[in-house]
Amino acid sequence: MPYPSSPRIPSGPRRRSLLASAAGAALLVGCSAEPDSGGGGGVSVTERARARAARDSRELLARYDAVLAVHPGLAERLGPLRAQVAAHSAAFGGSTTPTPTMSSASPTPVPATEKDALAGLAAAERSLADRRAGALLEVPGELARLLASVAAAGATHAYLLTEGAK
Repeated sequence: MPYPSSPRIPSGPRRRSLLASAAGAALLVGCSAEPDSGGGGGVSVTERARARAARDSRELLARYDAVLAVHPGLAERLGPLRAQVAAHSAAFGGSTTPTPTMSSASPTPVPATEKDALAGLAAAERSLADRRAGALLEVPGELARLLASVAAAGATHAYLLTEGAK
């Protein structure tokens, strides 16, 4: 009587594991802490990206402050998010004081309703998180990790501002 063959369990890593490991290794190599390739004269890519990230955080902070000035009833909900945005600005080497004059891409007047004001903040957070995620490949090591972390926080803020109301 022949014995049925037992199902063979492959030894070693599976194809998915290998692919995931290769992708992770490529990502780590891309985020290695190499010196700036700024070219010697002028401001390096890292310094420009850090200054832009600090400015963007200050502008977002000013947007939070504008919403809070018009809708003080949102203070409890927005306070922790605003504090994190201020911390992000400081992490990029910027001030925790909002930019007094915001750029043309920044908000115009605060919406009259709390719901619309929250939606505007969520859109601003989402847009900034997307821009920061897109900049990851342009900057080296530590700044890339910081941008990734802050982009993730911004995406979370956008979620909390929209889904938290439901």
